[in-house]
Amino acid sequence: MNRYLILVLIVTVFLACEKAVSFNVEKTTPAIVVEATIEDGQPPIVLLSNSYDYFGKITPELLANSFIRNAIVTVNNGTKTHTLKEYSLTTTGGAKIYYYSIDSANLATAFVGEFTKKYELAITVNGQTITGTTTIPALVKKIDSVWWRPAPNNPDTNKVILAAKVTDPPGFGNYIRYYTKANRDPFFPGLNSVFDDQIIDGKTYSIDVERGADRNEEIDRDNFSFFEKGDTITVKFCNIDKATYDFWRTMEYSYASIGNPFSSPTKVLSNVKGALGYFGGYAVQYKTLVVPK
Repeated sequence: MNRYLILVLIVTVFLACEKAVSFNVEKTTPAIVVEATIEDGQPPIVLLSNSYDYFGKITPELLANSFIRNAIVTVNNGTKTHTLKEYSLTTTGGAKIYYYSIDSANLATAFVGEFTKKYELAITVNGQTITGTTTIPALVKKIDSVWWRPAPNNPDTNKVILAAKVTDPPGFGNYIRYYTKANRDPFFPGLNSVFDDQIIDGKTYSIDVERGADRNEEIDRDNFSFFEKGDTITVKFCNIDKATYDFWRTMEYSYASIGNPFSSPTKVLSNVKGALGYFGGYAVQYKTLVVPK
């Protein structure tokens, strides 16, 4: 009985020590966010938007108004400097997306991405100057083959796993990012989409390829990585430079830790100066597989 009373007293003391904690989050000025890419054989594409408060409520109207327009955006490939033109496209939901790409009325200075070339990005908007550099590396790390097999320990016999054999060339410093596409869906990156070659340098290895995930939708953690019989699957396998790898590595780690009270804060490593975001170069390989029904 005495032990029971002591335990009750201890619990009572700890409960009495609880204190409500409230945070007064200061409002910050929205920052410019850059998402700029250039792939081999493709023109540069740049999206500019404003950031939102961490605890703010995002609505379709806010998203539509977040795009930054009338900026001066140039890209240099070491030989030519091209001023990009602003374009817009309308989504299936009726929202407009604004972006910058090659000016079709000024093709004399236009160019597409090439292997092993360095690119410089310059943006002028609202009196601010934003710069960034990237490189499209050589396409040296490649997928040799892809195949499928039934998903193990899964009661749904329609689910399948995609696998690939990949060859990494000798010498450290080969970084990749991958996406997958099923049928007419867009390409989505994997939840963990970037990898280095610290462990598999110079080796040929086989690996399961998780299905890319749409982070705007609720993700079924038990089944998101599987494909289905009858799917036409395309893998977009990209060689990237270290700055692009570091951006996505830290971004995905930050995304995975959202809502985890025990996670450490993560600084996303941007490779643009004067804004948030990144400028990434991609050397791209595609592999397609049709899974029979």
